[in-house]
Amino acid sequence: MKVEAKPEFQTSTAPLTGADLLIDLLIKEGVDTIFGYPGGAVLPIYDAIWRAQNSIKHILFRHEQGMIHAAEGYARVTGKPGVVLATSGPGATNLVTGIADAMMDSLPLVVFTGQVARSVIGTDAFQEADVVAITTPITKHNYQVQSISDLPRIVKEAFHIASTGRPGPVLVDIPKDIQQVTSLSEQEETEIQLPGYQPTTKPNPLQIKKLADALSKAKKPVILAGAGVLHGKASAELTAFATKHNLPVVTTLLGLGSFPANSPLSLGMAGMHGTYVANMALYETDLLINFGARFDDRLTGNLKHFAPDARVAHIDIDPAEIGKNVPTQIPIVSDAKEALSELLAEEVDSPQAEEWLEKLAKYKAEYPLWYKHSPNGMCPQWLIEAVHKVTNGEAIVATDVGQHQMWAAQYYTFNHPHRWITSGGLGTMGFGFPAAIGAQLASPESTVVAIVGDGGFQMTLQELSVIQERNLPVKIILVNNGALGMVRQWQELQYDNRISESLLPVQPDFVKLADSYSIRGMRIDSQEELIAALPEVFAYDGPVLLDCRVLQKELVFPMVAPGKGLHEMIGVKP
Repeated sequence: MKVEAKPEFQTSTAPLTGADLLIDLLIKEGVDTIFGYPGGAVLPIYDAIWRAQNSIKHILFRHEQGMIHAAEGYARVTGKPGVVLATSGPGATNLVTGIADAMMDSLPLVVFTGQVARSVIGTDAFQEADVVAITTPITKHNYQVQSISDLPRIVKEAFHIASTGRPGPVLVDIPKDIQQVTSLSEQEETEIQLPGYQPTTKPNPLQIKKLADALSKAKKPVILAGAGVLHGKASAELTAFATKHNLPVVTTLLGLGSFPANSPLSLGMAGMHGTYVANMALYETDLLINFGARFDDRLTGNLKHFAPDARVAHIDIDPAEIGKNVPTQIPIVSDAKEALSELLAEEVDSPQAEEWLEKLAKYKAEYPLWYKHSPNGMCPQWLIEAVHKVTNGEAIVATDVGQHQMWAAQYYTFNHPHRWITSGGLGTMGFGFPAAIGAQLASPESTVVAIVGDGGFQMTLQELSVIQERNLPVKIILVNNGALGMVRQWQELQYDNRISESLLPVQPDFVKLADSYSIRGMRIDSQEELIAALPEVFAYDGPVLLDCRVLQKELVFPMVAPGKGLHEMIGVKP
């Protein structure tokens, strides 16, 4: 049978439609992958994608929520904007959760939505929704294209805004008639002119000197490393700075991997389910140096008890975050890499903090993370440790939200950046599996693991079609406790064990489900079965779903209860 050759995308021999022009502009921006789902209001764009299929890759997802979470995973791994394409109305509104998630976690996305023709906007036309108004609170910026002549400028600005300063999602809404009108085949190069958007990337030298002076006098210094270190690609500089001055380092949930967990200076993750030593370091410090963390409530606990005796230095590229939640004595608006480079170049006397380091080492030794093995089933913490061991801690790990997320954060330790993908600020169930797909597309040679709960996985499991269709070797570790685990934990601890609608007594047979998608599936009921299965799973060149039945009533400890300070952890020792 004769196979029709794929057409080359040509832009120089004929007038462009708005849709052709858009694809041409995306290619010029270096876009290699579009995460999309077609519909009537974007059919001209999909026609242009067909003509450009040798130049740009489109990944068809089965739901808009799945594809935008995949774009987030792609952005987290590459640092480049994930590009999303959806139709008008329900296609656009199905993206809202992912847009809000990206906004909270500072992930660069450029989201293109179709819109009804300009002539019927405002008439409640079929599949019309005011997506610009809907998404204004949850985007860094958004546009609705009113003229094809504006399209080159808008696309260029959208990518610039999404990926500079504090990264975030930008939405571009394109009416269908704009996609269909013709334009000149040759477009003049557009210049970015955004006088009102000029992010500060370099620190004030006087503030750097002030921090250097405070550091030299500190007796109990600690670094808090957030996602801003990763966004700024500053992990090497952070490690060099901490090592040079022998400074202990605490990370946030989203900052995991910014500092090697195997360093003796690493205290682990802080916050509601952080390590004892990390939380006590934040409570007792006299100088807290925050690089790129936003002091959210799950990190700080009760603000009245957060770092009560500390001078606080906050280095952040977003000035709105500095002083928002925690009073800050040394504010530094800067990119993390630039600030750390300046600090490394500064002549700074290292603090005399030997007693502090000895105290922290004692905390770490006396109060490690712990769990008890049970003869009645598999411990989820042990499951995470087993996955860490078989992957040598080198995998890219994406999680959903809940107990399994916290266990993964605690027990899958990261020594390298950009290998941890999770929903932090919004806490989106259904995030983990599609985010892992985006990560695998971004880094085809990497081992990618989706650690998901049985609740969240059922929200986006339709994307099994994508990994089967493209033979993406994502390994799905389903931490199956038959419950909405974190909800059940809070009901047990905070609501006198009134377990209300948090158990999942009826579930699909996940192995048969995998098989229905022609994906390899295995059910694991014991540690012995897992030990035997894991090497085979990770040696297999293709996707695998591992349904791991774990203890239902296991709790995530330590825990800082709502309203309590970081020093008031429960479950610190068995």
